[in-house]
Amino acid sequence: MQTIRGDQVCDTPRSRRVAVLEDDPDLREGILLPGLRDFGFTVSGAGTAADLYRQMISHSFDMVVLDIGLPDEDGLTVARHLRQLSDMGIVMLTGSRGKNNHVRALQIGADSYLPKPVDVEVLAATLHSLSRRMATARSDGAASSTPGTTPWRLDSDGWCLIGPTGGVLALTAPERGLLQALMTANGQPVARETLIATLCNDVYAFDPHRLEMLVYRLRRKATEAGAGTLPLLTSRGSGYLFVAG
Repeated sequence: MQTIRGDQVCDTPRSRRVAVLEDDPDLREGILLPGLRDFGFTVSGAGTAADLYRQMISHSFDMVVLDIGLPDEDGLTVARHLRQLSDMGIVMLTGSRGKNNHVRALQIGADSYLPKPVDVEVLAATLHSLSRRMATARSDGAASSTPGTTPWRLDSDGWCLIGPTGGVLALTAPERGLLQALMTANGQPVARETLIATLCNDVYAFDPHRLEMLVYRLRRKATEAGAGTLPLLTSRGSGYLFVAG
């Protein structure tokens, strides 16, 4: 696995492959694709259903994000075709506020349905959650955990933090790098300089306040997601430590 530096995302062997079918190029290329890459996905964009089908000839995808309103074929029809051909995860996007498309999407086999404008973090969390459900469905079945008895943990590819009650936090690359460094220390304090070194190439050019803001955002994200109080503690005069439980 490669080291995370700065705000860049490095590919991991378990990176989930996602196709994004969205005909608005500004939304697709400027927001959805780079946003999902920040949350650990390997993504490919398509502007038409025909373009998606062409890509599927030479590439395999784990999941697809489909806009309902497309220039050549509506997203519901695409979803129906994909469900007939494969068991890939399907997440639908639409600007419509009516319930008819929502019901139809679920009836034809879509796994999730999100309204536009979609928050990239919500979309990433939805895809991560869907990926885990798909993995569980394909396995022989693992014993379920009783809420409150499991420790805080990173998922298998490190792009989601899972709380004791099952709450899930999708992570950006810097958040992922910070938590991996802290959790590897097994509850021992990690010096600020060590943590900064995981986030950038030049520790002397890095503003220490960025580390403080990163810790603050993680704590707030955990609270807002209903995952509980994040056990990311300040070690006075040293740095930070993570008490997984």
